[in-house]
Amino acid sequence: MNLLLIGPPGAGKGTQAVRLRERLGIAHLSAGDMLREAVKRATPPGGAARESMDRGDLVGDDLVGEMVEQRLAETDCSRGFVLDGYPRNLAQAGRLAEFMARTGRHLDRVLAIQVPTEELLRRLTGRRVCGKCGAGYHLVSKPPRAGGICDACGSALFQRTDDREDVARGRLLIYENQTRPLLDFYRQHALLREVDGSGSLDEVTGRISEALEEAPR
Repeated sequence: MNLLLIGPPGAGKGTQAVRLRERLGIAHLSAGDMLREAVKRATPPGGAARESMDRGDLVGDDLVGEMVEQRLAETDCSRGFVLDGYPRNLAQAGRLAEFMARTGRHLDRVLAIQVPTEELLRRLTGRRVCGKCGAGYHLVSKPPRAGGICDACGSALFQRTDDREDVARGRLLIYENQTRPLLDFYRQHALLREVDGSGSLDEVTGRISEALEEAPR
């Protein structure tokens, strides 16, 4: 099964994508993780990506599109995949559709996770990450045992630049202007299912399962 998750920053796409990977035995492709790894390794594409990410802007279509296509060409994706964080605009959606057609594949379902803006801001600005091992925390829903210190390795936690409130609001505005139009695009192709992303992780997972069981429209 080939799935696409759409939703604003903080909607929980990554968490639900991991659960889909485990449940369905398919590959999880996170565009954000690919870009952050390129930044961490200080590759030339990573340098270009970092400038955009620090501003809260979307990374260039060609750069992220090439990275996603290279990943989709790997063997584990032949059994199916859940793509999280790409496409983020209509141009990227068109490029993905062309790539899928060229490689003889198709999307089975597009899941759009919907969460109110204020809840998204609470989720985003409360996130913290361990600078050494990468473990993730949240000041409200998953706080570390000792303030500012990773439970796993004892290193200092930090707030990603793109999780500051001013940058987070900018990211949400970009989503509204550039990514939300994808809902109509995939609705017209009878692929879209909208999922309420509020509530517990298990509740959202249950709604996603129901959406996957719905007959095509």
